[in-house]
Amino acid sequence: MDKLQDTVNILKEYKQDHIIRLLEKLNKEQQDELIKQIATIDFHQIMELYNNTKKTIEFKESKIEPLKYLDKAKLTFEQTQRFDELGSNVVKKGQYAVVTMAGGQGTRLGHNGPKGTFKLDVYGKGKYLFEILAENLKEANQKYGVTIPWYIMTSRENNDQTQEFLEKNNYFGYDKNSVMLFEQGELPLVDTEGKMLIGKDMKVKEASDGNGGTYSSLRASGCLANMKERGVKWIFIGSVDNALLKMVDVTLLGIAIDKKVQIASKSVVKANPHERVGVFCKMNGHPKVIEYTELPEKMAEEVDSDGELKYGESHIMCNLYTINAVEKISNEILMYHCAHKKNSYIDENGKEVMPKTNWNEKTHNANAYGSKIIKDIIGSRFSFPKSLYAVHDAIRFFVANKPNALIVDFFAGSGTTMHAVNLLNAEDGGHRRCIMVTNNEVSADEAKMLRDKGY
Repeated sequence: MDKLQDTVNILKEYKQDHIIRLLEKLNKEQQDELIKQIATIDFHQIMELYNNTKKTIEFKESKIEPLKYLDKAKLTFEQTQRFDELGSNVVKKGQYAVVTMAGGQGTRLGHNGPKGTFKLDVYGKGKYLFEILAENLKEANQKYGVTIPWYIMTSRENNDQTQEFLEKNNYFGYDKNSVMLFEQGELPLVDTEGKMLIGKDMKVKEASDGNGGTYSSLRASGCLANMKERGVKWIFIGSVDNALLKMVDVTLLGIAIDKKVQIASKSVVKANPHERVGVFCKMNGHPKVIEYTELPEKMAEEVDSDGELKYGESHIMCNLYTINAVEKISNEILMYHCAHKKNSYIDENGKEVMPKTNWNEKTHNANAYGSKIIKDIIGSRFSFPKSLYAVHDAIRFFVANKPNALIVDFFAGSGTTMHAVNLLNAEDGGHRRCIMVTNNEVSADEAKMLRDKGY
């Protein structure tokens, strides 16, 4: 049986008929490239992950409880000194390495390029995120008399740009022989129906497989083996976009050694019970980071005898591991979290389809759900109203977990904002309030008359 027929059979088995129809329209070279890629895809895994997105996460049968932690500010001088000494000894022996997750683009920062190439204003002077991290490491090197190996995880999308940027800037004075770049793994993108997306290159569109892919990528790239050759025993993993990150924290390292644990994490107290961050907890006796969407509201608001949140320690991607722990995790099949993002794609006719914005939602139509609603209520037409449900969805994005929020509409007109706030309250039992401020709903003559009357 030829490769084309093998490919068609696989695509049929996993209900990817749109790709079969596209294959028929591609030239021989494009066909060969797509067939070659399809042979490398684990369709069973992808479909299993897709089917999991349709399952509701239930924790009713799980026992969730607070996780004990050490507050650095409450450590005694003697404790801090002992932990620092334990940690310092490991770093001085060259047994410590740092991994920076830098596979993302700076889109959310309004930056065109890898996230690490974004420039921040630091004390009136522009500094790149990579530059800040390099200085952080150089300071530690000088303090402990070593050169800490630095492993930077990129993506297929930004690897070349990252490499070029670092070389152009001479690695910001860091020893380039101690800097190793490795690419993060990728997974195919699927739509809400489980159909794989095709990109402009007429191949299955792929994207980075998330932070959890760091471990397997370290192993697959050979970086883990490189660490072993260097005698590394401890690995710190952090994100490139955390400019305040202290990558060589000997106190944290000393605590991990003293407590004989294989993984240790730093956390920051949540700003409020409903801050949208994952938090540390124990689930069925095991440490876990539970997403804010998964933590029941009542539990999120629970406080201890000191008035502090029981589930208030947020996960900020500051994690320390023994090299044995990383190696073990790298061979495990980890749980995936689903992320919904907009992506363009090529349809089965070879035409590019651009993602629609939320304003294409039927309920966001300002005529049907703006003008008509207002006319039905007040009996007359109101010019240029917004859709009630478009405003509702926009407000909900910011205050879904803030049942007592105060919303101020500084350009109020028909009252749609207040209507949307009341609708949201009716849905979830909230007590949000809305203040309407307006000065644009009267004519010039009416304004003069009102002012003359003292308004």
